[in-house]
Amino acid sequence: MLVLDTDDLPAADRIEAFEAVAVGESGSCSVEQEHGDAGIRKKLEVWNFGPLTLFATHGSGMRIWRTPRHARRDAMNTVSVITQSRGTGAFTWNGHQQHVGPDGLALAHKTAGYEYAWSGSGLSLAFMVDTERLGLPEHQVQAAIPLLHHSDVAPLLLHHLRQLHHRADRLSAGPGAEALASATLELTRALIVSVAADEHTRRSVAQETLLTRVLAYIRAHLTDPGLTPHRIAAAHNISVRTLYRLCEQGGLGLEKWIIRRRLEGTRHDLAAPEHAHRTIEAVARSWGFSNPAHFSRRFRETYGATPRQWRRLHHPAAGLSGSSPPSPAAARPHAVPPRRSRGGPMEGR
Repeated sequence: MLVLDTDDLPAADRIEAFEAVAVGESGSCSVEQEHGDAGIRKKLEVWNFGPLTLFATHGSGMRIWRTPRHARRDAMNTVSVITQSRGTGAFTWNGHQQHVGPDGLALAHKTAGYEYAWSGSGLSLAFMVDTERLGLPEHQVQAAIPLLHHSDVAPLLLHHLRQLHHRADRLSAGPGAEALASATLELTRALIVSVAADEHTRRSVAQETLLTRVLAYIRAHLTDPGLTPHRIAAAHNISVRTLYRLCEQGGLGLEKWIIRRRLEGTRHDLAAPEHAHRTIEAVARSWGFSNPAHFSRRFRETYGATPRQWRRLHHPAAGLSGSSPPSPAAARPHAVPPRRSRGGPMEGR
């Protein structure tokens, strides 16, 4: 949700307005803009996922910092995870310095103080949550700050964060917002303990967060047609049997869950203007469906319309003459009887 766009304000009011909103949304801090009033351009979006707040800050360069003094003036004791989707950020904490680009993450603990900045036009993406929600001691959180690049969990959390942002308007307003917050917290806990905890704690948290990490791994590799149960299990050092048992205990069927996520991806792309030039087969193949007939059948079973009908519903000019779009009722999703398969590839031929 957009909470501030400085283009809507007189130039003389922009810096003060941005600082007021930044403090109001994320707590006590100091802000310095790279340019004066006339040069500042900022757009700030904020979404709430239960106890978790997601921020996207677009625009001209800036520096924001929080000190222990800020923390003493503020009741908020939070942890933030930050990435720079556009441009390169600079993160500093207690002598530790790192560049943060599209493939990097920074972990910030408010009571410990930190500084974050970028120059030129950029997009910073971050989420913030109360430290107590992690269930980890503060010294452990702080110990992880300079070590994130050593963690295998970091790419999973980064992909998860980008997906949250990509669909934030819809997801934050949907019934699954709390569950998404829980998954984000579990991945953050796993990230921290993977680099800053003793062996006993690492094992305990790894077991607690295993299903969340498995699903995050699958989401990050959904478009790979070579994604198989054996590959997923090997990536997490477990057997295929353990993988299936874990999914069953979590109330989901592995292949069915993967195919449904892939179908959601194709449905989105077939309706998106930026993909209107691509063939239906190309879209399906990019989401791991190598057999067009199987893909078309599964799509229709799930959404009540063929891929061609779905595309024509959103891009009438893209359809072939003689095909008619489905009725609104036919285009709505409907339930699909579960299909159970344990050993085959998760694409269906």
